Amino acid sequence: MNEKLLIGSHVGMNAPDFYLGSVKEAISYGSTAFMFYTGAPQNSFRKPLSELKIQEGRKLLQEAGIDESKLIVHAPYIINAANKNKPDLWEMSIRTIINEVQRTAGFGCKTLVLHPGNHVGNGAEVAIETLAEALDKVFEKDGTDVKIALETMCGKGTEIGITFEEIAKIIELSNHKDRLGVCLDTCHTSDYGYDLTDFDAVLDEFDRVIGLDRLLVIHLNDSKNPKGAHKDRHENLGYGFIGFDTLNAIAHNPRVSDIPKILETPYINEKPPYGKEIEMLKSGKFIDNWKENF
Repeated sequence: MNEKLLIGSHVGMNAPDFYLGSVKEAISYGSTAFMFYTGAPQNSFRKPLSELKIQEGRKLLQEAGIDESKLIVHAPYIINAANKNKPDLWEMSIRTIINEVQRTAGFGCKTLVLHPGNHVGNGAEVAIETLAEALDKVFEKDGTDVKIALETMCGKGTEIGITFEEIAKIIELSNHKDRLGVCLDTCHTSDYGYDLTDFDAVLDEFDRVIGLDRLLVIHLNDSKNPKGAHKDRHENLGYGFIGFDTLNAIAHNPRVSDIPKILETPYINEKPPYGKEIEMLKSGKFIDNWKENF
């Protein structure tokens, strides 16, 4: 199999080692890429960058031969820049995104993943216009070259960004199209209704609607629910409805060889499964009952 597989997982960033600890965790899994939050995903409180041992982490990355440009930051979940029924909250979302983009640059990273948000009763069309407006406000003020990767969603509740067409419309409405890309989440995409068993056909559609050059990251997750369920419940590789063979084929598809693939699968017995899942993807072979024996 491809020894240069660009694969990793979500990793933590906790005291006392902070970013240095994130890099160590990723290396321990055999990762060649990884994703992290610059603080807790549930709120906007953030420690100053100066306290996060960033230079130590970057030095270790260099020593490990991990390409810093392939690392991914994920924005906190509390953001909803697609709804301005409450203008104060909308402005807070914009400020939070600006801060996250600037923090992403502070780590030497190039890509921030953002959930497009929820229309909360206003309808998808209005929400798409609102998000594009908010993102333009971000790009007018952030002063970085970081790209925002809009994540494909599964259609739960009033989510937007659930089809390639919706994401294409957000990009089309932006005055800063060069700063926007896409994060394709396999669980979300399958849960919406795309058939990942023919990933080349999905890529063809993505290319036609959005443009393959905008695909910046893949979240590689199995799903606890069948295609079209609109549920968004991740499963460990090989234990869900997408299945190991399909996910392995996606990981090794030559058309996305330069795209980082990031695991966000559930912990098993309170332990991260990523080392084992990365091992299987690197070898291209599923280990029977690996989860039960983990």
